[in-house]
Amino acid sequence: MNQGKPALLSDVAARAGVSTATVDRVLNHRPGVRQATVQRVFKAAAELGYLPEADLYAALAPQPMRLAFLLPAGTNRFIRMLGDTVGYSQEHWAPFNVKCQVEFIESFDPEVLAKSLLRAGTRADGVAFMALEHPAVREAANTLAERGVPSVTLISDISNTQRVGYVGLDNRAAGRTAAYLIARFIGPRPARLKPKVAMIAGSLSYRAHEEREAGFLHLFQEQFPAVEVVGLREGHDDAAKNYAQTKVLLEQHPDLAGIYNIGGASDGVARALKEAGLANQVVFIGHGLTPDTRALLIDGCMDAVITQSPQTAMMSCVRIFTNLRDKREPLSGVDVSRSQVIFRENLP
Repeated sequence: MNQGKPALLSDVAARAGVSTATVDRVLNHRPGVRQATVQRVFKAAAELGYLPEADLYAALAPQPMRLAFLLPAGTNRFIRMLGDTVGYSQEHWAPFNVKCQVEFIESFDPEVLAKSLLRAGTRADGVAFMALEHPAVREAANTLAERGVPSVTLISDISNTQRVGYVGLDNRAAGRTAAYLIARFIGPRPARLKPKVAMIAGSLSYRAHEEREAGFLHLFQEQFPAVEVVGLREGHDDAAKNYAQTKVLLEQHPDLAGIYNIGGASDGVARALKEAGLANQVVFIGHGLTPDTRALLIDGCMDAVITQSPQTAMMSCVRIFTNLRDKREPLSGVDVSRSQVIFRENLP
């Protein structure tokens, strides 16, 4: 090469001892080139001044870790807020050198979730997902682990898998908290007026919902045995279904004293209570502080909301994956998820 003449791609290839196609592949960050060859190409490009210094540093920087978040589609607004957090918090991920993407998939279908996990594992370095308790989902999570792709369960955990961590509430404690609040709001009543309370879940296929139900029932059995729990209905976190289920409950139990919405779409429950003229009369506890539940707290239809920070949950997932990448303990520096009980008077 003549002195002062700009280096060409072919000059870099000759200096590195590779083809021009390999140089092009390396400089454009395409896969299929051994790391030793990649370093040799960059070294040659630096020696020949083929790349500006800033571009060279950028090219040598490690590629961001690709993280996929799989969340159920539907009308659960708290879940939608979790997904939105991925999009508008990109600047928070920058120090971790990760690239996060969210995919909303069909809700309550374990086969769809299992296939989505395997598909995400082919294009991501880590996968976070809201788990369903099902053999197909367990098998998919274990397959990811065997392929070297770590997974984290979010909001709802799953048993007997090789997932590396769980980010979410102690759901049994959340159910107990809801029961305690309802019992205290109802207050003491004459023995002949045995109060009745009911539950509406998204689906007991979610371990989180199953654990909340168990905690709810146990608290009443232990501390308030006079309260009668009249049954559990599933509304699949859908406002229309929750509305219909609540209407049936109120028709069957016109003296209902309290409702615990274990999942999302509390607006459907509230609509039925308001139509029946029972808003502010039936004690109503739910989950997830969203614009809808906030409005229901303000107008008095809801008495309390048990919630957690979506931003903290997503950040905890990112920390777990980056800890693994950096050879640290998965939960190093990861805060335990803490529940908050929000009333109208302490709305943030």
